[in-house]
Parts: sequence; structure tokens; C-alpha cells
Amino acid sequence: MTRSWDWATGEGLLGLDSPEEWDAAFERGERSLGTAAIGLAFNCPLEDASPRLVRATQLPDTDQRGFAFTAVGTAARLNGALTPELYEVLRAAGPGRKSIAVNAVDDTLTFVPSRDLPPWLKRWAVYVTVRDKLEGWWLRGEDAARRVWQVVRCG
Repeated sequence: MTRSWDWATGEGLLGLDSPEEWDAAFERGERSLGTAAIGLAFNCPLEDASPRLVRATQLPDTDQRGFAFTAVGTAARLNGALTPELYEVLRAAGPGRKSIAVNAVDDTLTFVPSRDLPPWLKRWAVYVTVRDKLEGWWLRGEDAARRVWQVVRCG
């Protein structure tokens, strides 16, 4: 079967299953490398895809870099694990809400067993759990105060 990858539009790249083709496209400076990284995450063993995902997260184009982090999250979902290099990429990008890696971090926390996470990510998981619980309490308190104020004001 002849495969056609359209690097200009990204068409067909979610089916990319050739790390060597990704490497060649990287060397040529093709567009849509982040999109193709998602294809590698779907179609290749983690060990083969990982070095390409790491490179894709460093792409200069913000959109393609975002797709690369989507690929990292996809790898976590499908494999229930990441390589040490991918954990380091997530750490370098930062796990916070405004980070380009926020969804990949969330996927990792959801699909990788806690016992397999690096210590920094375990600490982040605890922080996020506590933060979310406190925000929930705060919002419920605000809502209750608003309702009380409406009752008092309207009589």
C-alpha cells in the first residue's frame, strides 16, 4: 500500500507510523511535524516515538509545538507510561494552567499509575488536588454568600 503524507496540509499524518519518515521530514524542515508526532504516538512503540516527540516539543511554531504536547499526552494515554526524556520535557514546560503542556500533564496524571510517576509529578498531583478542593470550597462559599445576599436584599 502506498502511503501519502501531505506535509504542507498535514493530511494523512495522523496515520504516520514511520519514525524514519518523521526524521527525514524534520531534516527537510517540513511543516506539520507536531501533527505527525501525534501519528507516531498512535502508531509506534513508545521507545521509537519518544525521541521524535521530544524534538517536536521544541519546534519553533507554537501550534505545532502544541500538537507535539498533545502527542505526549496521547503516548501517556496509550502506553500508561512515558520515557524519562518525556517526563523531563513536561517538567521543563511547566505543569501549570498556562503551560503549553497542561493537557499532557493532566493525561499523564490520569493514565500513568502514580507509583510510576517521577517525584516532581507526584508532588504536582498533590498540589493540584489540594488547589482544586480549595477552589471548589471557595466557589461554593461565594455562591452561598450571593444567595444569602439576594434573600436579604429582596426581603
